[in-house]
Amino acid sequence: MSVPDYMQCAEDHQSLLVIVQPVGIVPDEQFFKIYKKIAAANQVNLQDSQRVLYIRYRHHYPPENNEWGDFQTHRKVVGLIAVTECCNAKDWPQTSEKFHLRKEIYGSTLYDSRLFVFGLHGEIAEQPRTDVAFYPSYDECETIEKKVEDFIESLFIVLESKRLDRATDKSGDKIQLLCVPFEKKDFVGLDTDSRHYKKRCQGRMRKHVGDLCLQAGMLQDALVHYHMAVELLRSVNDFLWLGAALEGLCSSSVIYHYPNGTGSKPAVRRACSMGLPSEAGRQHRHGAQEVLIDPGALTTNGISADTSAEIGRAKNCLSPEDIIDKYKEAISYFGKYKNAGVIELEACVKAVRVLAIQKRSMEASEFLQNAVYINLGQLSEEEKIQRYSILSELYDLIGFHRKSAFFKRVAAMQCVTPSIVDPGWKACYKLLLETLHGYSLSLDPQDFSKGTHKGWPAVQMRLLHELVYASRRMGNPALAVRHLSFLLQTMLDFLSDQEKKEVSQSLENYTAKCPGTMEVVTLPDDVKLPPVPLTKLPIVRSAKLLNLPPNLRPLKIRNTLGPNISSKSPFIYSPIIAHHRGEEKGKKIDFQWVQGDVCEVQLMVYNPMPFELRVENMGLLVSGVEFESLPAALSLPAESGLYPVTLVGVPRTSGQINVNGYQTSVFGVSSDCLLENLSGVKVNGCTVEVVPALPRLQITTSLPRSAQTLVPLSGDEIFSSASVQLFNGELQQLTIKLENIGTEPLETLEISAKNLNDKEKLNGDFLTWTLEELLSQLPLESGKVAYFTLNIQVKLDFSCQESLLQDLNDDGISLAGLPLSSPFRQNGKLGSESKSANFNSVDTNSKSEYNHVKTLEAILNFKYSGGPGHSEGYHRNLSLGLHVDVEPSVFFTRVSTLPATSTRKCHLLLDVFNSTEHELTISAKNNEDLILHAGECQRMAIQVNKFKFETLPASSKVGEMCAENQRQIEEERNHAQATEINSKLNIKWKIPSLKREGEASVEGVLNQLVREHLQLAPLQWDVLVSGKPCDCDVAVECQAGEPTSLEVKLTNQSKRTVGPFALTVIPYQDYQNGVHNNDLGQAVTSIGSNTFYIDAVKSSEDFVCSGALLFLYAGDYYLNIKFHDDNSSRELPLSWFCLPSVHVRAMDPAQHTMF
Repeated sequence: MSVPDYMQCAEDHQSLLVIVQPVGIVPDEQFFKIYKKIAAANQVNLQDSQRVLYIRYRHHYPPENNEWGDFQTHRKVVGLIAVTECCNAKDWPQTSEKFHLRKEIYGSTLYDSRLFVFGLHGEIAEQPRTDVAFYPSYDECETIEKKVEDFIESLFIVLESKRLDRATDKSGDKIQLLCVPFEKKDFVGLDTDSRHYKKRCQGRMRKHVGDLCLQAGMLQDALVHYHMAVELLRSVNDFLWLGAALEGLCSSSVIYHYPNGTGSKPAVRRACSMGLPSEAGRQHRHGAQEVLIDPGALTTNGISADTSAEIGRAKNCLSPEDIIDKYKEAISYFGKYKNAGVIELEACVKAVRVLAIQKRSMEASEFLQNAVYINLGQLSEEEKIQRYSILSELYDLIGFHRKSAFFKRVAAMQCVTPSIVDPGWKACYKLLLETLHGYSLSLDPQDFSKGTHKGWPAVQMRLLHELVYASRRMGNPALAVRHLSFLLQTMLDFLSDQEKKEVSQSLENYTAKCPGTMEVVTLPDDVKLPPVPLTKLPIVRSAKLLNLPPNLRPLKIRNTLGPNISSKSPFIYSPIIAHHRGEEKGKKIDFQWVQGDVCEVQLMVYNPMPFELRVENMGLLVSGVEFESLPAALSLPAESGLYPVTLVGVPRTSGQINVNGYQTSVFGVSSDCLLENLSGVKVNGCTVEVVPALPRLQITTSLPRSAQTLVPLSGDEIFSSASVQLFNGELQQLTIKLENIGTEPLETLEISAKNLNDKEKLNGDFLTWTLEELLSQLPLESGKVAYFTLNIQVKLDFSCQESLLQDLNDDGISLAGLPLSSPFRQNGKLGSESKSANFNSVDTNSKSEYNHVKTLEAILNFKYSGGPGHSEGYHRNLSLGLHVDVEPSVFFTRVSTLPATSTRKCHLLLDVFNSTEHELTISAKNNEDLILHAGECQRMAIQVNKFKFETLPASSKVGEMCAENQRQIEEERNHAQATEINSKLNIKWKIPSLKREGEASVEGVLNQLVREHLQLAPLQWDVLVSGKPCDCDVAVECQAGEPTSLEVKLTNQSKRTVGPFALTVIPYQDYQNGVHNNDLGQAVTSIGSNTFYIDAVKSSEDFVCSGALLFLYAGDYYLNIKFHDDNSSRELPLSWFCLPSVHVRAMDPAQHTMF
């Protein structure tokens, strides 16, 4: 026997072997369909008996193995079922003849046979026959199961008769000697009458009867016969048959202990009633001993028909431990015979299956190791493949997975050995796939991203290379690309630099013909190979979602209840909502992207390859919204450090977007790399809210861009900046171009400004503009442009130190404030050398301070919105930074006032210093231009009408206010007064050589005393002579000798009631030499009283006193109006009683007529 049955197991010893074969031409599909129905009847409960008959079906069985049927009856073909197709009655004789020829092959051992004929109709099919069954078609064979059961019952009848015949053989000492094929020539010429020969015959027959009892379902009887056969055969040293008896004893014990079988796919077998003792219900009987046979139970020929005595006296079943020992002994006996290699091999396989159930892996490995070295002679390549495959399965069964994988790989290599004309690359590939588990390999790359590496990398890489080669030889380049990608991805850390280059080059060569994709590769046996993303080419260390640039970020009014609590909630704080928000905090980003705008994700990548890595089509993988990825290509140097890569894309719809990962194309393999599958990658979140589309505003200015970067204290981001250089007080108009470069219309626009310099005090508004014309152009469609004019005027403090021009020797009021400046002194009119020397001593240290350029910075903010985002309440901010360098123009070093001829006017004296390096002209309202050379200081006098300023609130309210509020009100009042003064003075300067001009402000120069001198008194006194007002140096003419009317009018502009007052009019003459003549009783006479009485005058009311004077002589007269010193006048300031000077010129009638 040269063909082993590697699928045999111990329980097969109790089965009958039935061959099912096609006769003639039968389609394979139809044959195996019928074969499946026949094989379903693999066990039959016998009627009127508790025994079960087991059938083992085979559709192919070598006839030479049938010759060993006497040695082990389960190897004997006892039944034949032929399947044929006959559609014509003329073909029936030929078909019948073929069936009989097939029976002759196994005729010596067959108990019975059957022929199933399909497709035959007519008279022949209607004839009743026991050995032939006719069916119209393969689908109309409902009774075939019943036919098979009847066939099995007939086999049992023959089996039972043979068992009884052999068990009750009364032929005396002549017992047939059962032999195996190779023994027949060895027994020729032996003495058949010797005692040794007779015991040999008895032992072999007793073993044969045990086989028949086991097949007949009489397990306990079989055990007894096996025990007796062992004793007999051991006594005559018949080792081959002794091994068979021991194997039969082991098989019977295995059937008893393991009723579910020992095969890899055990069949569910029904429990058999075998007449065992009560403890037979136990599956394991420990400590059972080999039976002691009573010699009295044996007949003269050694065969006893009644075995009840043995059954009752001993426990015949082996224990699980003894089963293995007996298997070892039997295999050692089989090993003594070269021709029993198949028997020995099969016995090893059966023992391994039993040990696998007992979980005794080490002992099982010893049996398998012995099976490896069993020589079966010259085996075909197919038989070698089968042998190595079965060894692999058995090693896997006992848990030796790596050993199993080794033999499976050997079987795979045997499929493509050079001696095979047509190598089976598909079979080789399939077997190689089955070895992956044993080498701790998986076709899913996700299994390699968790924890440490398992297995031997060198062996794993060798196996993967073999898979790649087998795939290529199969003609499946896509499969080769998939395995090579897997090798590069999972084994990258174990490849040398040279191996990395070789594998990469091979992958590029394969993908040139078949690009690698992310599709699942399905093999013919429905094995699916998952996609292999090359996440290590390059390696990503971190992923960060970037916010939009500050000028593109969407802004919205925040919920007043807080960012984590919904406004719909009736609770101020909800722990459930807060906990839920906390779980989402790690995934959701706290900023938004905008539909239609480019968004960015920054990856920190690393190239582990020893050569430059070219990555193509690297883009983002997102979900949740419609997204347009903008792929990028990059080239990373060999073994580079962390390298930032920014991936961009444009969301086309609004909603919540999830950034799942990125895609690449490396070496021709397209990969979709998910962030959640990357180990050791830091991610700041992957979910972002995409708000509806908003317009995009771009601004450009007519000024050059600032070289300095503005750093706002409030955190405002500057999109663009402009720089300008101005003289103090100069006005610059800036034209700003607004262009809508987005796709949505710009519908709303708000402009605001913020000054970043708090230390510098500004007089007036720094930035001014008008929006009417700009707003009239809204909405601004995409691509349209609008222009906006911004006025920039800086008015810093124009004041300087008081000691600068003391040398000008006036009685005015000086100003203290700023440090001393040498140019002022140099150009001042010095009164003595000592002052000049004192001035020069501080020249060097203070010169630069007056030439210091001051810097002002401001932010112009554009708040705009439009499109769908405007409907959702979103807007954008765009900030323009302004950097203004302010050079000093003029300084007012000193200010004073002088009274004018009119009580409602005064002279304002300003010492003006030109701090520029150019000639400068300065002018005021109704004044001539004053020319100042560089560094020159001159005084200019400006006659101004006194101002009517608002007074402070009532004293009762002032007391109720805090000091801070009082100070604020005072500052506001001073600012308002200075603004009014500046508007009336209208002081301007001009530098003709530079064609630049500006304004100057006296706000920083004015002190409280100057303001009082410039303020119009609350009580206004008007004097009229002959109906003409007297408030200047011009004399009022009248005629001497005629009465001249005199009126004194009081207008109360204060907020209180004043009076009563008494005024006395005293005329005098001024001789212009310092002498006044007050004794004019002979020259001027008062018509009536020269004293006027004024009653109480309420606020905003007036009072007029009337009288008359008579000038007796011609000449110039002056009227001195004095107030009486009483309580009412003492309560008011002296400045409230400032009456105009009255100059009257009395003329002769003749002169008057002449003029």
